[in-house]
Order: sequence, then C-alpha cells, then structure tokens
Amino acid sequence: MLTHALTPDMLFRYANLVALAGWLTLVLGIALRSRLLKEVVAGLAVPAGLSVGYTAIVAVHWWSGEGGFSSLESVSALFRSPWLLLAGWIHYLAFDLFVGAWITGDAEAHGLPRPVLIPVLPVVFLFGPAGLLLWLGLRRAFGAQIERRS
Repeated sequence: MLTHALTPDMLFRYANLVALAGWLTLVLGIALRSRLLKEVVAGLAVPAGLSVGYTAIVAVHWWSGEGGFSSLESVSALFRSPWLLLAGWIHYLAFDLFVGAWITGDAEAHGLPRPVLIPVLPVVFLFGPAGLLLWLGLRRAFGAQIERRS
C-alpha cells in the first residue's frame, strides 16, 4: 500500500530513470550485438512502458488543464499544469529512445559501421530531432561511400 500519493516530481524522477535504463540497455545491446536488448527492450518495451505512463497521465489530467494546441500561448497554458508538463516530458523520453533504437537498426540495415552511432545517439538523447537530422545526414554520407566501394 502506498503511504503517500505519487506526485509529478516523483514520477518525473522515475520516468527519467526508466528512460536512462533504456538508453543504457540500447548501448549495451549495441556493444554485445544483442537484438533482444536493442530492439525488444530498448526499442519496444521501455518506450511502450513510458507510453503507458504518458497515456495514463493524459487520460486522468487532460481535462483539468487549461490551454491547448491552437497557439504557442495555448500550449504554454497547457504546460502550466505540472501533470501535463510531466506528460509532455515523458512523450519526449519515449519518442527519443524509440528514435535512437530505430537509428541503431537503420545503421545495421544499411551496413554502416557501429562507430558512426557514437556522435549520433548522445545528440538524439539530448536534442531529439537534431540527432535525427544528424543521423539522416550521416546515413546519406556513409551510404554514398558504401555504394562507391561496391
């Protein structure tokens, strides 16, 4: 039995720990060449678990928040709710990890060397879309090199 209610701050810490564990699992999966760790745990299970938390928070707290998505001011009002701000943060955690795992699989599918992931994954972890953009550029550059060698 819980002796105290879960707070947004408490869940923020838990979500961050879960996401960090997912990223460490992804890196370990790359190092060990483990499909289970990379694709199943880091690529699906952890993002899905975070998504469940996100969905639960939105389902319970969406109606109590003000604002919406029609303007930047409306989004700002929406995120004044600690619960909806937490949901937004978990959204980032889940999607950034999912994208990091996808990039890892994409690198393997295109036969690109694992070291190319070294600069990409930290940027995805910290800056999401900038990391995806970096990956797309590197994939194009390395892909062209691989095609020329063939």
